[in-house]
Amino acid sequence: MTETVRAEGVVADVDHPEGAARGLVILAHGAGSDRESVLLTTLSASLTGIGLVVARIDLPYRQQRPKGPPSPSKAPADRDGIRKAVAALRHRAGSGPVIVGGQSYGGRQASMVVADDPGLADGLLLTSYPLHPPGKPEKQRTEHLPDITTPTVIIHGRSDAFATSDEMAAAARLFAGPVHVVEVDKADHSLKPGKSDVGELTAAAVEKYLLSTGSRSGSIPGSGMSSRSGA
Repeated sequence: MTETVRAEGVVADVDHPEGAARGLVILAHGAGSDRESVLLTTLSASLTGIGLVVARIDLPYRQQRPKGPPSPSKAPADRDGIRKAVAALRHRAGSGPVIVGGQSYGGRQASMVVADDPGLADGLLLTSYPLHPPGKPEKQRTEHLPDITTPTVIIHGRSDAFATSDEMAAAARLFAGPVHVVEVDKADHSLKPGKSDVGELTAAAVEKYLLSTGSRSGSIPGSGMSSRSGA
């Protein structure tokens, strides 16, 4: 079941699992996209399949206009939008964790939010983290990563122009909290939903590293652990 939630500063499609919720995942879209993107709906289908409520949100810039990329000057407002979504939807997690994240730009903004406020969420899910602009590896977007103590899962396409596998592994070692990197073969920045098993891989990693207390406590902070997929 899907319901649309509209509150002050929040627009979300909330997808419900069958049975009781094991937690809540709030996902923000990438630049130029919206909450109905194929990737977010693909991820949601797999995450609700393991018992999670998934809220696919439109960031404030997308609420203001239906098309076009975000403006760097409006990024703080987009981060505030993530905070408002957590406040408005947190109760839907039941007794389970609250996980925030998203695709590319949306995930980056979520990572900056949890770096600033570690108590906001119990887990961070980053898909296609835009480590640097394509062709400009010197412009690393890593300044805030050492401030992230929240357990994190990173889903990375091995052909992503925004980060090589080695660059992503090095970035993962900057985090202060436990990190697990999942690489998707033959996938670029889009992660190829429909052509890869990114949904299943993401759900499996979230299940193991963000829902399991035992796995979480056994992870190594800043380890940059990596698993590879034959997708």
